[in-house]
Amino acid sequence: QVQLVESGGGLVQAGGSLRLSCAASGSILSINLMNWYRQAPGKQRELVAAITSGGSTNYEDSVKGRFTISRDNAKNTVYLQMNSLKPEDTAVYYCNADVVVKSSLPYEYRYWGQGTQVTVSS
Repeated sequence: QVQLVESGGGLVQAGGSLRLSCAASGSILSINLMNWYRQAPGKQRELVAAITSGGSTNYEDSVKGRFTISRDNAKNTVYLQMNSLKPEDTAVYYCNADVVVKSSLPYEYRYWGQGTQVTVSS
Protein backbone atom coordinates (compact mmCIF):
# COMPACT_ATOMS: atom_id res chain seq x y z
CA GLN A 1 0.00 0.00 0.00
CA VAL A 2 2.83 2.40 0.87
CA GLN A 3 6.39 2.35 -0.41
CA LEU A 4 9.43 4.31 0.70
CA VAL A 5 12.25 4.64 -1.80
CA GLU A 6 15.63 6.06 -0.81
CA SER A 7 18.23 7.51 -3.15
CA GLY A 8 21.41 9.52 -3.01
CA GLY A 9 23.86 7.17 -1.36
CA GLY A 10 27.32 6.50 -2.71
CA LEU A 11 31.04 6.72 -2.14
CA VAL A 12 32.55 9.99 -0.99
CA GLN A 13 35.86 11.10 0.49
CA ALA A 14 36.10 12.28 4.07
CA GLY A 15 35.01 15.90 4.34
CA GLY A 16 32.62 15.55 1.43
CA SER A 17 28.85 15.81 1.25
CA LEU A 18 25.90 13.71 0.20
CA ARG A 19 22.18 14.33 0.13
CA LEU A 20 19.82 11.44 0.74
CA SER A 21 16.19 11.48 -0.33
CA CYS A 22 13.32 9.25 0.70
CA ALA A 23 10.03 9.47 -1.18
CA ALA A 24 6.85 7.89 0.08
CA SER A 25 4.08 6.85 -2.28
CA GLY A 26 0.85 4.90 -2.18
CA SER A 27 -2.29 5.17 -0.11
CA ILE A 28 -1.15 8.08 2.03
CA LEU A 29 -3.52 10.31 3.93
CA SER A 30 -0.78 12.08 5.87
CA ILE A 31 2.65 11.45 7.34
CA ASN A 32 3.60 12.20 10.91
CA LEU A 33 7.14 11.51 12.09
CA MET A 34 9.85 10.81 9.49
CA ASN A 35 13.25 9.46 10.52
CA TRP A 36 16.65 8.48 9.21
CA TYR A 37 18.44 5.51 10.76
CA ARG A 38 21.76 3.93 9.92
CA GLN A 39 23.38 0.58 10.49
CA ALA A 40 27.11 0.02 10.23
CA PRO A 41 28.56 -3.50 9.84
CA GLY A 42 28.47 -5.35 13.13
CA LYS A 43 26.53 -2.60 14.87
CA GLN A 44 22.93 -2.04 15.83
CA ARG A 45 20.70 0.25 13.83
CA GLU A 46 20.68 3.74 15.33
CA LEU A 47 18.51 6.79 14.93
CA VAL A 48 20.35 9.58 13.14
CA ALA A 49 17.72 12.30 12.74
CA ALA A 50 13.99 12.81 13.08
CA ILE A 51 11.51 15.42 11.90
CA THR A 52 7.88 15.96 12.80
CA SER A 53 5.17 17.03 10.40
CA GLY A 54 5.53 20.54 11.81
CA GLY A 55 9.24 20.65 11.14
CA SER A 56 10.69 20.07 14.60
CA THR A 57 13.96 18.16 14.40
CA ASN A 58 16.17 16.01 16.57
CA TYR A 59 19.67 14.65 15.92
CA GLU A 60 22.00 12.01 17.26
CA ASP A 61 24.89 13.74 19.02
CA SER A 62 27.63 12.65 16.59
CA VAL A 63 25.91 14.26 13.59
CA LYS A 64 24.79 17.54 15.16
CA GLY A 65 26.11 20.47 13.17
CA ARG A 66 26.97 18.27 10.19
CA PHE A 67 23.68 16.69 9.12
CA THR A 68 20.38 18.45 8.38
CA ILE A 69 17.04 16.71 8.07
CA SER A 70 14.21 18.37 6.15
CA ARG A 71 10.97 17.39 4.48
CA ASP A 72 8.63 18.43 1.71
CA ASN A 73 5.14 17.51 2.86
CA ALA A 74 3.63 18.19 -0.57
CA LYS A 75 5.98 15.58 -2.05
CA ASN A 76 5.88 13.17 0.91
CA THR A 77 9.66 13.28 0.87
CA VAL A 78 12.29 13.54 3.58
CA TYR A 79 15.90 14.56 2.98
CA LEU A 80 19.16 14.19 4.84
CA GLN A 81 21.91 16.63 3.91
CA MET A 82 25.19 15.21 5.17
CA ASN A 83 28.23 17.50 5.28
CA SER A 84 31.74 17.05 6.64
CA LEU A 85 31.38 13.30 6.31
CA LYS A 86 33.66 11.04 8.31
CA PRO A 87 34.65 7.41 7.77
CA GLU A 88 32.63 6.51 10.85
CA ASP A 89 29.49 7.70 9.01
CA THR A 90 29.84 4.70 6.71
CA ALA A 91 26.65 2.64 6.98
CA VAL A 92 23.45 1.64 5.28
CA TYR A 93 21.00 4.50 5.78
CA TYR A 94 17.30 3.77 6.14
CA CYS A 95 14.33 6.09 6.25
CA ASN A 96 11.05 5.37 7.93
CA ALA A 97 7.78 7.19 8.18
CA ASP A 98 4.69 7.02 10.36
CA VAL A 99 2.04 7.04 7.66
CA VAL A 100 -1.67 7.51 8.15
CA VAL A 101 -2.99 5.13 5.51
CA LYS A 102 -6.06 5.92 3.44
CA SER A 103 -8.77 3.49 4.35
CA SER A 104 -12.43 3.33 5.27
CA LEU A 105 -10.95 3.41 8.77
CA PRO A 106 -7.59 5.27 8.53
CA TYR A 107 -4.77 3.91 10.64
CA GLU A 108 -1.14 4.77 11.29
CA TYR A 109 1.67 2.38 10.42
CA ARG A 110 5.47 2.71 10.34
CA TYR A 111 6.98 1.92 6.95
CA TRP A 112 10.67 1.43 6.15
CA GLY A 113 12.68 2.01 3.03
CA GLN A 114 15.08 -0.54 1.59
CA GLY A 115 18.22 1.32 2.59
CA THR A 116 20.97 3.09 0.71
CA GLN A 117 24.71 2.56 1.20
CA VAL A 118 26.89 5.47 2.22
CA THR A 119 30.64 4.85 2.19
CA VAL A 120 33.11 7.48 3.35
CA SER A 121 36.75 6.86 2.50
CA SER A 122 39.62 8.29 4.52
